[in-house]
Amino acid sequence: MIQRMSWIDSHCHLDAREFDADRADVVRRARDAGVLQIVLPAVAVWNFDSVRRLAHEHRFCYALGIHPLCVDGARDEDIDTLHAAVRQHRDDPRLVGIGEIGLDHFIPGLDRAKQERFYVAQLKLAVEFDLPVIVHVRRSADTLLKHLRRIPARGIAHAFNGSEQQAQFFIELGFKLGFGGAMTFDRALQIRRLVQSVPDEAIVLETDSPDIPPHWLYKTAEQRAKGATMRNEPAQLPRIAGTLTELRGWSVQDAARISTANAHVALPRLAALDES
Repeated sequence: MIQRMSWIDSHCHLDAREFDADRADVVRRARDAGVLQIVLPAVAVWNFDSVRRLAHEHRFCYALGIHPLCVDGARDEDIDTLHAAVRQHRDDPRLVGIGEIGLDHFIPGLDRAKQERFYVAQLKLAVEFDLPVIVHVRRSADTLLKHLRRIPARGIAHAFNGSEQQAQFFIELGFKLGFGGAMTFDRALQIRRLVQSVPDEAIVLETDSPDIPPHWLYKTAEQRAKGATMRNEPAQLPRIAGTLTELRGWSVQDAARISTANAHVALPRLAALDES
């Protein structure tokens, strides 16, 4: 008897407008592919309600937070709104963390000081409510780590693409590292080396849908070169995991079992949901 694999997409923006036309079909395809649990992180106060509603509608889970790319447009009072929302829903078993939060030092012109202020406030909120964090790490690992060393939050470093030393620091602080479509590109040498070098217990899988599509969603090399926007979706996760098995010498069963167990450690409420 062939055992069907089940997967967790630890990061998917299912509420994004790219899914407005066919969101129910996206969910159906995910489940048909064995992706039975999806984590929906918020990005700003305006989508707190939508990620919560979708999580309950489709029996998924969600996180509440303010994304670093949304911080420039946020008000300081939005931290109070986040605090109130977490307090209101603190007993909701589908609320599994604080996210997506973090720092983005890649895109020029952003207010880094304001990003850092929001990041620190949200780390403290996570500790107050004993919830893990889902952190955005883009050219910002050292600054993120500086604050994590004094504010003992734990969780997932989403779409990780730092150095091996930075990866080790995150792991020592109790974080899992999120890997997805980026590792499917042959030229993504740093990510592929990381995937091969980190311990088994550090890896979780994600799609970041509708973003970070795997290489096969681009029809031509020209599309890739031009940075064409191709929509990713959770149903791609098992095939993305195929790259993980190739890089680590795992079986598909290994990939499903290990990544699921790691997601459960990173997000304990998710484990309770999957066991219920």
